Amino acid sequence: MVSRQPFYASVSSIFLLIIVISVFCIASPALSVPVLKDSSKHRVQRTSARAAPPQSVATLGAYRDISAAKQPVGFLANLTKHFSPRIISARSIIVIDASSGQTLFSRAPDTPRQPASTIKVLTGMLAIDTLKNSQPVKVSPRAARQPASKVYLDQRKTYPANDLINAVLLASANDASVALAEKIAGSEQQFAQKMTGLARRWGAKNTVCKTASGLTAKGQKTTARDLAIIFRRAMQDREFATRMKRTRIKTVEGKLLRNHNKALWQIEGTLGGKTGYTNAARQTYVGKFKRGTDEIIVAIMGSETMWGDIKRLVDYGFARKKQLAAAASKKSGDRTAAAGSAPPTSG
Repeated sequence: MVSRQPFYASVSSIFLLIIVISVFCIASPALSVPVLKDSSKHRVQRTSARAAPPQSVATLGAYRDISAAKQPVGFLANLTKHFSPRIISARSIIVIDASSGQTLFSRAPDTPRQPASTIKVLTGMLAIDTLKNSQPVKVSPRAARQPASKVYLDQRKTYPANDLINAVLLASANDASVALAEKIAGSEQQFAQKMTGLARRWGAKNTVCKTASGLTAKGQKTTARDLAIIFRRAMQDREFATRMKRTRIKTVEGKLLRNHNKALWQIEGTLGGKTGYTNAARQTYVGKFKRGTDEIIVAIMGSETMWGDIKRLVDYGFARKKQLAAAASKKSGDRTAAAGSAPPTSG
């Protein structure tokens, strides 16, 4: 019979060895075991859960705060579109509702400044009201000598009033302005008095004209508010409004007149506008814009970045108009609801 004692001794020895190893591992938790990433199989080290981020890595917000990164797509783009008056270079501004005349935004709207060529709106309107399109207009030496911008009229020729009016309103021609003024009033000085009178009749009380062209002159002045008032009224004239929205037109001689108002092809909803520039006035502009059923007038004076200013003000003007309309609608609805909930009165 074979003895089982050696077998039991072996089993006991193995069992004892297992117990010793287990006790040793429990008593020594600091022993670390290399950890392998499943994907790359590179050795990594254990780190504290609150270790600071590497200094060379850019972070959004506070460490471990990803709220900024979780903003909707386009969040930062919307921030750049947010309107701020500080980015508008114009010194005098007004944006009004073209229907009601309500002011939507303004900055120093009543500060008097040199108007530059924006005042040609009055020149064009007086010519439209006074002269027939085919009526011939002579050009005096004084008119021909006017500085640019001009269409270089020839003293030896006569021109139809229609061509000269377009030259004034689209190409901002100084020589055509004086030629029309002399035809209508006998002299530019007397014509300027008519311009001032028309402005006053339309409600532009702070406008004084000394030239038909808007070239810098002592005592000549207008304001952003007056320009908006003048242009709002002028655009109610169908013939004037039709001329102002043309981008180009040919004269009877085949000469191409280009509109200086770049907003017509750069800014959505432009119906017409008049640009201006002199060293004293800087960049000036007045124009009308329509989007949907909303219409606004924008006038700026003393600008250094005119087209950027206009675009921002137009976008803001329409947004502001919708905001005010929504607020008025809500207020009206609240009043209706309050009236409906009032207890009936006894008769």
